[in-house]
Amino acid sequence: MDKNSEMLTKTFCNTEYDVLKQVVLCQPQYMAIRDVINETQRKYEVEGIHIETALRQHNEFVQALRDNGVEVILLPYHKKYPEQVFTRDIGVTIGQTVFVAHMAAELRKGEDNVLKQWLDDEEISYFNLMEDLIEGGDVFVDRDKVFVGISDRTNKKAADHLQSILTDHKVIALEFQKKYLHLDCVFNIISPDTALIYSPAFTSEKVEMLRSHYELIEVNEEEQFTLGTNVLGIGNKKIFSVPVNKKVNEELRNRGYEVLEVDITEIIKSGGSFRCCTLPLLREHT
Repeated sequence: MDKNSEMLTKTFCNTEYDVLKQVVLCQPQYMAIRDVINETQRKYEVEGIHIETALRQHNEFVQALRDNGVEVILLPYHKKYPEQVFTRDIGVTIGQTVFVAHMAAELRKGEDNVLKQWLDDEEISYFNLMEDLIEGGDVFVDRDKVFVGISDRTNKKAADHLQSILTDHKVIALEFQKKYLHLDCVFNIISPDTALIYSPAFTSEKVEMLRSHYELIEVNEEEQFTLGTNVLGIGNKKIFSVPVNKKVNEELRNRGYEVLEVDITEIIKSGGSFRCCTLPLLREHT
């Protein structure tokens, strides 16, 4: 096996729900709402983020991941990146390739360099999407399908470029109301045949298209605000979700999922939850 093949075997993700082995996070040491970019931040702009609470909650999440057999990589945090906790947006692993995103928001430019430095240090190869406008919160992989949300952070040109690279996948562009920032704020694939959705964010045609792929679990407006779709599957029907989303959690349990409840509501004030806070590098091959 040549060196490039050895490097590639360190990373693999083919779904959003297979057993998670390795994931990248970053502690919210300098988390702050500086430039309001979504409705959640608008509500909490004056109140702000209580850093000690956010750090404690994040540490509890990291420990819960480790308790469930997941290796957690913590990137170094920097004061100039107040949203660095949301590692999902800086990249996405599709198959054996880590794609490093080009961050759209001025506030977040440079976060990708921290990830690239770590990948270089670990001798993990990556594909740099530096010419595209794309963020990982808009990208979902499910076997041979890749859904790409078209938002203020990800454009159709980037989805088309991804299709030209991923010749073994069908890239499906998915428009939604841009006020929800990223696709994972209104949609999430939790199994080969099931997804969470906040339907009002999509046209009826898009909802029916998604229904042709998955059984859709509807999330109501209240629990969309507390990011009911933004759960994290770690395999074996185990899913991280916040305790306040009682209806979502009940729906999941009724379908045989083990819901791992961790309170990260302080982090949610900035508009991201479990999926936003995690960049999977390695899931089991299935």
